[in-house]
Order: sequence, then C-alpha cells, then structure tokens
Amino acid sequence: MDTLQNFTFWGNTLLAWLTAVGIAVVAHAVFSLAIRIVRGRFAKLARETALVWDDLVVEVLGGTKRFTLLVASVYIGSQTLTLSDRAVRTMGSAMAVVLLLQIGVWGTAVVRSFLQRYTDQRKEDGAAITSMKALIFVIRLVLWSVVALLVLDNLGVDITALVAGLGVGGIAVALAVQNVLGDLFASLSIVLDKPFVNGDFIAIGDLVGNVEHVGLKTTRVRSLSGEQLVFSNADLLSSRIKNFGRMNERRIAFSIGVTYDTPRETLRQIPEMIKRAVESEDEARFDRSHFKEFGDSALMFETVYYVLVPDYAKYMDVQQAINLSIHEQFEASRIEFAFPTQTLHIVSDAAQAG
Repeated sequence: MDTLQNFTFWGNTLLAWLTAVGIAVVAHAVFSLAIRIVRGRFAKLARETALVWDDLVVEVLGGTKRFTLLVASVYIGSQTLTLSDRAVRTMGSAMAVVLLLQIGVWGTAVVRSFLQRYTDQRKEDGAAITSMKALIFVIRLVLWSVVALLVLDNLGVDITALVAGLGVGGIAVALAVQNVLGDLFASLSIVLDKPFVNGDFIAIGDLVGNVEHVGLKTTRVRSLSGEQLVFSNADLLSSRIKNFGRMNERRIAFSIGVTYDTPRETLRQIPEMIKRAVESEDEARFDRSHFKEFGDSALMFETVYYVLVPDYAKYMDVQQAINLSIHEQFEASRIEFAFPTQTLHIVSDAAQAG
C-alpha cells in the first residue's frame, strides 16, 4: 500500500494512475453498454414504425467509433490526475479533434441514411437518384471541409489565411464553371421541385415530347417525330413549360358548320344531337353546345366537352366516336355539312345603263 502511495510517475502516485485507469475502463464499459442498449431499443422501434427519426438515431449510434469512446474514456480518467498545463492542453486538443471527426462521421451517417431512403422510394427514377447523389456529395464535401478547418484550428494552425485563400480560389472556380454550376443547381431544382418527371409529356415553346432523362447538365426529351431534343437545365427552368403529364382531364372544343338552307327547327335540334353523341361515350363529359355564329359559308355550332383521362390516344378515340355518331344522326335527319362556297353576282353593262 505504501508503494502505491509513495511511488510517483509524472507527478502522480501509482494509486492515482490505477484510479485513473479504473475510471477510464468503467467509463468505456458504460459508454459501450449505453450505446448498445439505446441502439437496440431504437432499432426495434424502427422496425415497427415508418418514422424517420428513429432510423437516423440508429444510423448515428451505429456510426460511433470505438476509438472515440476510448479517447473519451481516457480523457475522463485523466481528470483525476495532476498534469502539467501542456499535458492538459494536449488532452483537450486530442479530445476536441476526435470529437470533431466523430461529428463528421455522424453527419455522413445521417446523409447516407437520407440517400438510402430516397433511393428506396425512387428505385425507377435513375435521373433523380443521380442528381441526389451529386447533392449528397456536395453536402459531404462541405461538411468534411468544415471539420478539417476546425481540426486544424484546434491543432494550433492559423486557418485565417487558408480560409481567405479558399474563398478567393472558390470564387475563381465558380466564375470559371458558372454555366456548369447553373445547370447543376437547375438539375437539383428539377429533382426537388418536380416541375416534371421522367415520362411526362411537356411543351417548351413550340417543341413538345416525352421526358426521357433528367441529367446533371441537360434534360433529354423525345419528340413526337422521333428525334431527341436536348435542353440545358438552366435554360429549361427559365422557359415556360406546359406539363401535359399532370392533366387530370382534357378539355375539347370543336366546331361544326351546316348549310344555310337548313330549316330553323332542325337547327334547334342539332345541339341536342351533339349532346347525345358526347354522352354516349363513357369517358366523356358534356359541357355545352350552341349555335354560335353565321359564318362566311356555314351556320356554325360550337361544342365543348371533357375527356376524363389525359391520354391523347384515348382522346382521339373518343373524338372519332363522337364524329361518327354526329355524322350518323345528321345523315338520318338529312342535315348537310357545309363546305366553303362563294356566290358571284354578275351585272351586265345594259342592266347598269337601264
């Protein structure tokens, strides 16, 4: 016992060193056991619920490194010792550096968990997954850059000049690749805001087609005539986009002209005939039909109805069936469709003289 109290090493008795080691061992055991228990509880909760935060807790705790627990335990045990100012500063710096690195690992675990969940939800959307991976890469790069600067600062390195240099260099790089960065952030905006997705039928100005792929720099659209249209993401977002893929139903307006010699009573019956033709289709909803105007060579009727599905081919099937039904009813009622005609009145010189 006297040996434990009398023998000193680095200003502390052997008993003090043994006490510090014992505290460190107990602290390490408590930390490890606590993490195992808490992680097990949250893992069970994550399997039973669809919540996000419990999965994040499991990922974070699973990312806790043994080395971090070891350093933390040693740091706690060292608090019972009498150490020099230099040793205290060294222990504090080591603890801070390890904690910063662990924070970086925890942040990476959170980002990885988010990416995995996003990927599971969009297994078939390769473009969205690619863009999200690019965003995650940028986030991780920023995270570890901040961690590295803080670690250097704790090690006594003057990071002021380094930060200033990185800032100037970053501005130069950003100016050099501003078009690429603009398209990249436009791609992220498309992925997050979803003005359109793969498979949507869109119109940009007078160009139309189906979206095939949303990349980091360009979006590719397959036109109706077969060629592939390639748009810069930044230019695409600055344009007015019509997304026909988001249509719930399609509004149709069409006109029919009949000859001027059609009897008035028959004219009154034509809107009802057109209404019957529209209502005979299950996927069409009648809105109105009216004798609209006296045209140059026809009495014009305007009809509006809705196709209850957005598919263009289905709309054409419905319109064809309505046209055939109208033609059948007009034929049965002896109603003639009008076609462009002109009447010329010729006056002779003799008639003018008379």
